[in-house]
Amino acid sequence: MNTSATAAGVADADSAFQDATYRKVALRFIPFLMVCYVVAYLDRINVGIAKLNMLADLQFSEAAYGLGAGLFFIGYLLFEVPSNLIMHRVGARLWIARIMISWGLLSGMMAVVSAPWQFYTIRFLLGVAEAGFYPGVILYLTYWFPNHRRGKMTACFQAGIPIAGLIGSPLSGWIMERFQNVAGHTGWQWMFFLEALPTIPLAIGVLLILSDRVSDARWLTQEQRQLIAGEIARDNQQREHIPLAGILADPRIWKVIAMSFPAMMGLYALGFYLPTLIRDAGATDGITIGWLSAIPYCVAIVCMIAVGRSSDRMRERRWHLAAILLLGACGLVASVWAAQSVALTVLSLSVAAAGIISYSPIMWTIPTAFLGGATAAASIGAINSLANLGGFVSPYLIGWIRDTFHGTAPAIYIIAGSLVLSALIALSFDAKQVNR
Repeated sequence: MNTSATAAGVADADSAFQDATYRKVALRFIPFLMVCYVVAYLDRINVGIAKLNMLADLQFSEAAYGLGAGLFFIGYLLFEVPSNLIMHRVGARLWIARIMISWGLLSGMMAVVSAPWQFYTIRFLLGVAEAGFYPGVILYLTYWFPNHRRGKMTACFQAGIPIAGLIGSPLSGWIMERFQNVAGHTGWQWMFFLEALPTIPLAIGVLLILSDRVSDARWLTQEQRQLIAGEIARDNQQREHIPLAGILADPRIWKVIAMSFPAMMGLYALGFYLPTLIRDAGATDGITIGWLSAIPYCVAIVCMIAVGRSSDRMRERRWHLAAILLLGACGLVASVWAAQSVALTVLSLSVAAAGIISYSPIMWTIPTAFLGGATAAASIGAINSLANLGGFVSPYLIGWIRDTFHGTAPAIYIIAGSLVLSALIALSFDAKQVNR
């Protein structure tokens, strides 16, 4: 008997069983969670499309808009870690459903804003309400996928960001044009109201589709549950469990935050100002701007999934991160140089989006490679909340610079330069610790 051939056959069978099991899990959770994230991200950034008309209607300054857009992340910062710890304790189903209902109600209330203080208040409370959804899903994926499979899964989930831009920008532009003055309300008011509606049925879907633990998943066979539980347990053996109070004393956590802060600045510069940059380049009506704004996100979907697959296959994180961060920086700089051409602006912003949006799925494999349990829950919340302050800084920075210098170029150069520093930080991590 050829024992080597027999062993190879057994290995192939085991590999096929593993792939089939994780494919089954992915097909149950990932498309649905991605749709939830599309709605979440759209409710977060549709203010960027609304800005085209809302500022003039309400007589808001660019700085007031930038402050209101950014205050979302202050609420996010304050409540993200507690939210993740609560989810780790009570389970994903109830907590994520609660998050979705809360943010849907507040996003719809944006339709009644008439003064800056109302804008600031609702944006802050929207951040409070949504805090925990994204880091909660990142934590949830650690319960179901070992680290070497998580880059691709996280990329598929986070495809919700570019899909929100791909679908949301044209949809928002169409709503604003089609519903202008319907029943005496502006198009941007209708946009906020209509785009908030899907959160309620999706919250019900969370209760029906998600399983809190592998042991609860009766839609898997016992052998499949044992496989996943065993691989997650082996993953956890390589992770550290440190006191919660010591998380922010760990220099590795601060390196991840320092690396991620510029990426979040770039991400929300795109989210809040991409339609404005396209309009400044010469595009005119809202529907055209919406469709052109979708192109960079379409490119980003392809790049994000390809980079996540490549990083998992090669089990390499640092160089993948550095490459996409530098790509994002180059795209942002090119968008300034191409500012008088709509076509070149869209092309440059597509390069920027491909790099910046591909960042997070690979980044999250780093802290979850060495931290587990409640430590991972708290560290994911801490990293995401502090890094997301970049989402507060960039819109306010751009708004202030537009008011002061009547252009966005200085702010774009600052963000691009910070992405280069972020790439250097990525290369400083210990390859043996993060390339798992």
